[in-house]
Amino acid sequence: MQISVIKEKNIKIAIVSSGDILITDVQSALDFFATVDYETGCSRMIINKSSICEEFFDLSTKIAGDILQKFINYRKKIAIIGDFSIYTSKSLKDFIYECNKGKDIFFLASEKQAIEKLSID
Repeated sequence: MQISVIKEKNIKIAIVSSGDILITDVQSALDFFATVDYETGCSRMIINKSSICEEFFDLSTKIAGDILQKFINYRKKIAIIGDFSIYTSKSLKDFIYECNKGKDIFFLASEKQAIEKLSID
């Protein structure tokens, strides 16, 4: 896992890249954001969707809801970047739409968009 930190509008954001899947369940999500926070002091992070297990994007597994609830509970903000058009599930599309209307969890196409969203206080 590689972590770089940028500062946008005086807000620190961790950009995490990895060739491995980093988030597979609630415990790995807790470990992920604890590590990022400990190493960088950032509570806002960007991760590529390829670093999250594919089951996350199948809402019937409840993995996404359980994991993202932990981010909310621990006051972490996350932007997941990638191409989400490959998913055909209406419920997932609705879920992504609702998340993107909020202030804490985003599903976006690019790192640039993620930085813009996470740098709003």
